[in-house]
Amino acid sequence: MPLFLFSDIFKHMKKKIYIFGNPLLDFDNTPLLLQPELSRLFPDIEFIIQDPNENLHPDNKELVIIDTVEDIKEIKILTNINQIQIEPKYSMHDFDLGFNLKLLFKIGHLEKMTIFCVPMYINKQAALEQLVKEISKFYSISLKLSPHPNPLPLGEGAY
Repeated sequence: MPLFLFSDIFKHMKKKIYIFGNPLLDFDNTPLLLQPELSRLFPDIEFIIQDPNENLHPDNKELVIIDTVEDIKEIKILTNINQIQIEPKYSMHDFDLGFNLKLLFKIGHLEKMTIFCVPMYINKQAALEQLVKEISKFYSISLKLSPHPNPLPLGEGAY
């Protein structure tokens, strides 16, 4: 296959953003609740809900992630693997996203990562607006948040 055709294939592959969270915990489920609306707003990006204990498969040694993070007040972007803190591990249950990312870096399967960090106790609408702004900037997409005919459900778990 000629090189130009091979590179064209990659241009048309859908971008992927992996979303992490625990649907049972209000303080950790915001990224999961926002996934349908993000998919609607960014149809050229695949938002994949991922279990942190499942194997991650970086595309071209790169991962883009949305996850909940403690001790922040607004959406932050993390790109430095050394900023990820991991706690001591006592059982297989303790191996989490941070550990998996560091392991992928160490074995050479991951060279670049971007994590959109969502505060634990943020209003869902504020989180959506901030994520839209940051994702648009990250992918150089011109997008304005417009009203949805069925607004984001902000019932139980909305802060």
